[in-house]
Amino acid sequence: MSPFLRIGFSNFEMDPGLAYHEEVLSPYCAVYMKEAIDTDNDGLTCSWAQNCLAPPTQSSEKGTVYKQKRPTMYPPWSSTFDAHVHRGRVMHVVVKDRTASLKTEATVQLDTLATRCKNQNGKLEIWVELKPQGRLLMEARYFLERSDATGHGEHTERDSSGAERERESVFALHHRRGAIKQAKVHLVKCHEFTATFFPQPTFCSVCKEFVWGLNKQGYQCRQCNAAIHKKCIDKVIAKCTGSAVNSKETMIHKERFKIDMPHRFRVYNYKSPTFCEHCGTLLWGLAKQGLKCEECGMNVHHKCQKKVANLCGVNQKLMAEALAKIESTQQARSSSRESEIFTREGPVGIGQAGVVREPSGCVPCLPTHTAAGRKEQGISWDAPADGGQGQGTSSPLAPLVEREREEPLYAVPKKEMHKYTLDQFTLHKMLGKGSFGKVFLAELKGSGQYFAVKALKKDVVLMDDDVECTMVEKRVLSLAWEHPFLTHLYCTFQTKENLFFVMEYLNGGDLMFHIQACHRFDIPRSTFYGAEIVCALQFLHSKGIVYRDLKLDNILLDMDGHIKIADFGMCKENMMGDTRTSTFCGTPDYIAPEILLGQKYNSSVDWWSFGVLLFEMLIGQSPFHGHDEEELFQSIRTDDPHYPSTLPRDAKDILIKLFVREPERRLGVRGCIRTHAFFRDTDWDALEQRRVKPPFRPTVKSANDCSNFDKEFINEKPRLSCADRTLINSVDQTMFNNFSFVNPAMGRIKNA
Repeated sequence: MSPFLRIGFSNFEMDPGLAYHEEVLSPYCAVYMKEAIDTDNDGLTCSWAQNCLAPPTQSSEKGTVYKQKRPTMYPPWSSTFDAHVHRGRVMHVVVKDRTASLKTEATVQLDTLATRCKNQNGKLEIWVELKPQGRLLMEARYFLERSDATGHGEHTERDSSGAERERESVFALHHRRGAIKQAKVHLVKCHEFTATFFPQPTFCSVCKEFVWGLNKQGYQCRQCNAAIHKKCIDKVIAKCTGSAVNSKETMIHKERFKIDMPHRFRVYNYKSPTFCEHCGTLLWGLAKQGLKCEECGMNVHHKCQKKVANLCGVNQKLMAEALAKIESTQQARSSSRESEIFTREGPVGIGQAGVVREPSGCVPCLPTHTAAGRKEQGISWDAPADGGQGQGTSSPLAPLVEREREEPLYAVPKKEMHKYTLDQFTLHKMLGKGSFGKVFLAELKGSGQYFAVKALKKDVVLMDDDVECTMVEKRVLSLAWEHPFLTHLYCTFQTKENLFFVMEYLNGGDLMFHIQACHRFDIPRSTFYGAEIVCALQFLHSKGIVYRDLKLDNILLDMDGHIKIADFGMCKENMMGDTRTSTFCGTPDYIAPEILLGQKYNSSVDWWSFGVLLFEMLIGQSPFHGHDEEELFQSIRTDDPHYPSTLPRDAKDILIKLFVREPERRLGVRGCIRTHAFFRDTDWDALEQRRVKPPFRPTVKSANDCSNFDKEFINEKPRLSCADRTLINSVDQTMFNNFSFVNPAMGRIKNA
């Protein structure tokens, strides 16, 4: 197998403080691939890295000569190219601009880069430091193939189509594929704020203070580029000027409270470092660096002038605080009027949402339709006794109201009898890791019971705006106790730096691990796994949950060979009836075409992903292919999968019906998938009661056996990653108040 790297450059940045930064025009990349040649010529001592246009043979160290054998490449930004990995092969990258005033460069050892990629599950994204200045954002992916080639489309032709399909299988199924999710967008005054990493010193446009931190320190509007603190998002009073909805025609009848005080900007020469008060970054240059308002003294870039709101002389922070005070006063007055209504005298009819006479006073009754209304919304959640106030309005009457409510759709203990901490667990092995955190094999001390403990870093959760996603994952995991094919959650707890999920340990490994060993599953095995997955998906959909991340990596096997769906971080709740969502998320190979087209969708996307997963189990390769994500997405939108002639008719038919691009006509949405001929021999009642014997039973030697997990992770020392203490010390920990809970089953294990 000849390994190669698929490399792409997506962003170029200059170092702060360079006067000609604004004058860099259309930077582009030149890539020189050079091979190491041993030589005894001591006379070649000049470094080829000092001059990218040097002769084809240079020496970087005594006894070694690098020779360029292939033409120079000029890859466009955000595109990819392939480079084979050989011992001693280097990549020389030069960044220039059209004026030839810029030239900065770096060298990369391909074998070292390949090693780092393999250590990061085959994918790596890093900043490459250039000399004399600047840096380059590089993404690299590690692949294996059977023939030597360089670049797309240059692979050696095979004698049979079977060999070509085998090569595609290597690309698709022998590497784990991570999920992607669109950044969470906060809509405030028509602004579209997303969590953003600021590579340069940046100041908040609301409070004018420094936006500090290491990663995604604040929010930036995608329309007008306004930069703010995360804590200042509720203090924004200016409408976004970059959105078409804010034209004079649409605004004139919308706002009861409106400020329209235009600035009077003039070009200004700054004699000391000054920052733009809109986007927050430095005003570059030596002269005429920006604009200054003659009235309020606001400083902005030339490019930001048209994006600044007409708030001359207005302090947004003080104005927002004043408006909030007025609003709270009005709410207090309205609540006092409501309390007068609740304490009225007079008879109360049967079933009337009026008052109930108690010895201690009068309390409002809960309307009789409330419980039914809660059921229709899908998932509900009871906050722990020590936790926060929930999402509703807190009240001293809450305990009484709670007694009137029906139980939520899944059991959550009303009162935690015992809380767990990390000190009660022993971490034995690391089972997996990612940008979110790590998964460990852990033992509850004194019980002999083993669990899978998922540890999330709070700083990563906060930086990526994933607090709500984490809460959704916990709620869905607790719901899993109602179904045999979903991973069960025993308890959750937290420390100052981490969030912990304690789940059942499924030592049979995932389907990706097993399919790598046998290339594909036979028909009975694929049918069995597919049927159990159908049961799990239909259960989630009946609860108003869209899974959105179905793939081989997320299907685990227990010691008996039954499947369990895991990792519910991508789930969407409250998707009942005609409710739709539009978030772009999922693993690229499994994303449905309606998501790629930006359409609103529902549970139909899970059935498309199920079709991809079933195709991979039956055929051993992905149904859609592309050299990069852009080509892959185009294939998903337009191409028809290739079905081998050996594929049974019923299997082909169910795949065709699952790959219907019109969501309303897709099998699973239209028609009953259980009655399809592919599942004709399936006893669904026995299957859901786990009375059907699995066709394959994984090899498990003991309760703590890790042989069905990747050795790459198991061999690493089980330790928690260090969090950004500066960020952790500054965050509001009350955001995680409702996180901790204990399932009653955990108490039974402890008492056993």
